[in-house]
Amino acid sequence: MPNAVTLVPAANPDQALQHFQSQFAFETDCWDTHDAMSKADPGFILLDARSPAMFAKGHVPGAINIPHGKIIQSRMSVYEKSSLFVTYCAGPHCNGAARAAAKLAQLGFPVKLMAGGVTGWLDEGFSLESGTGID
Repeated sequence: MPNAVTLVPAANPDQALQHFQSQFAFETDCWDTHDAMSKADPGFILLDARSPAMFAKGHVPGAINIPHGKIIQSRMSVYEKSSLFVTYCAGPHCNGAARAAAKLAQLGFPVKLMAGGVTGWLDEGFSLESGTGID
């Protein structure tokens, strides 16, 4: 007897492979971000899209803070257009990272989203740092 899971048939394996592999072009996870951030040059700029107050309370070490509403051409002109950004926000319940990613892409930057945001980061057992990061 069909249920909500089986009522709509699954995609064929070729379609499923294409779909799931394409996700990696758009997002990364907390574990891979943490590993990359432990290197001298992770190859991307980690961008926290939350408010400065939330950033100061706790953020991923090495992240910069630009709230998604502040991502505009004049502010982003200090970055090379080839700079890859990885955005995050509070977690799966927050769309700030997606808003930031959309704005960055609109401005011509390559971008990925860190799935899980701060919630995912903490779930992996990683720590946050506090402070504004401004001297």
